[in-house]
Amino acid sequence: MRTAKASVLEAFNAPLRLHEYEVPAHVEPGAVLVRTEMAGICGTDVHLWQGQLPIHLPVILGHETVGHVAVLGEGVEKDWSGKPLKVGDRVTWNSAVSCGQCYYCAVKKQPTRCAQRRAYGIGYPCNCAPHFLGGYAEFHYLHPRTTIFKLPDELPTESVIGAGCALITAIHGIERTGIAWQDNVVVQGAGPVGIAALAVAKSAGAGKVIVIGAPSHRLEMAKRFGADAVIDLNELREPAARLAKVRELTGGYGADVVLECVGHPSAVVEGMELCRDGGKYLVLGHYCDAGTVAFNPHVITRKQLQVFGSWSSEPRHLQAAIEFLRRHQQEFPFHEMVTHRFTIEQADEALRTTATWQSAKSVIVPG
Repeated sequence: MRTAKASVLEAFNAPLRLHEYEVPAHVEPGAVLVRTEMAGICGTDVHLWQGQLPIHLPVILGHETVGHVAVLGEGVEKDWSGKPLKVGDRVTWNSAVSCGQCYYCAVKKQPTRCAQRRAYGIGYPCNCAPHFLGGYAEFHYLHPRTTIFKLPDELPTESVIGAGCALITAIHGIERTGIAWQDNVVVQGAGPVGIAALAVAKSAGAGKVIVIGAPSHRLEMAKRFGADAVIDLNELREPAARLAKVRELTGGYGADVVLECVGHPSAVVEGMELCRDGGKYLVLGHYCDAGTVAFNPHVITRKQLQVFGSWSSEPRHLQAAIEFLRRHQQEFPFHEMVTHRFTIEQADEALRTTATWQSAKSVIVPG
């Protein structure tokens, strides 16, 4: 195959366009060329399409991808965890590559804050070779230093993509926040990040997990993942009503931990009030800039809150997620999140389906 297809974002709020690019005949030492099996449509892709994060265009979107190794560059013999790699192996990878040597990587051990960190499907324009630097394409080129993971045979691709970046984001965030045994937890949002946060909270020992969200099909999925109670935004439309319901479900106090997984600024104002006095609040859903909101910081002191932020994830979180998915396929059926499938030619439709909340998880499957 000398050329391959990709769906390209050329302008914000405009339809994606189909392009054909030359497939790299050779890869540099340390790099890998992968043939795409499946790529997830993330909510972040919608925000990128809408211009809510400054990126250079044109770009091939897609940072949740599984594929099969087509070419291994010189020196690539093992994945990040030490498993041997060969052509044909099914793999996934961390979407971002950090430098490993800067102040944040080497000294503070927070590689997600590396100034040189760039993410596939976000930070790499596709108008020059090797072009294939996002998931909405038949091939994906992985630069040297990409953290690649060979997938267990017993773990379906649908589970990996159904969990997507949401699971590793939730693992990182809850690791920073902490959940104590039998804590009451509220998850704001029933999209992929909210469902992932629900699963991680349950596995961390939460006593009761309450999910607030909409539409109804997403709340049904939350129940499938073990939510102890759900609050439908279409039924309890006012924040005061939702606060009263959360307090009713938590003995009158509010939640020990509230996890924001919405990405809308107003959720943060509401979410802090959902915490009990002395509780914890995690802002997890604001990857893109959705704007500002009026906020009274006295709430933090009055309630003596601990407030956390978390950005993306590290390679160790993907390693943990793969093992989590392998062990808990029945308890947390992430494969069921994949509800809508599209071809590369239908990538624009896939993006719009996600933007209108019609799917639990839309995916692209190259023909």
